[in-house]
Amino acid sequence: MLTASSPDFLAYVLDQLGPIAGIRSGRFFGGTALWCNDVQFAMLMGNTLYFAVDDSTRPRYVAMGGSCFRYATRKGIVDVHRYHVVPADLLEDADALQALARESLQVARVAKRADIPAKKPAPPKRPTGKPGAADKSP
Repeated sequence: MLTASSPDFLAYVLDQLGPIAGIRSGRFFGGTALWCNDVQFAMLMGNTLYFAVDDSTRPRYVAMGGSCFRYATRKGIVDVHRYHVVPADLLEDADALQALARESLQVARVAKRADIPAKKPAPPKRPTGKPGAADKSP
């Protein structure tokens, strides 16, 4: 079961990230999402902060002891590898947390751009069936 983050924990995280302009929070499935402008880069579930990661940043989180976000369903545990736990000791180091947040924001921006499908080309025009509409062969 997903648990909401405490208002005190949210306030603490927002205070630590204060120098990063444009951060706002909002409800997100049973927790709280952190957005910067139009990009979600983090989430809080319970009293745990998760940052968005990609294949290049994930190994560092794993090396710091962080694990991916997980939740249970009737069919079993689901691992969400896009978000990893921010180690508790980094929460207390505002400068390190802000650096990690900026990196996470960049990862999320790139992922968001990749999620936007390119415009599909217009379908080819169909023959109208009118005489002379099809290619004329000599």
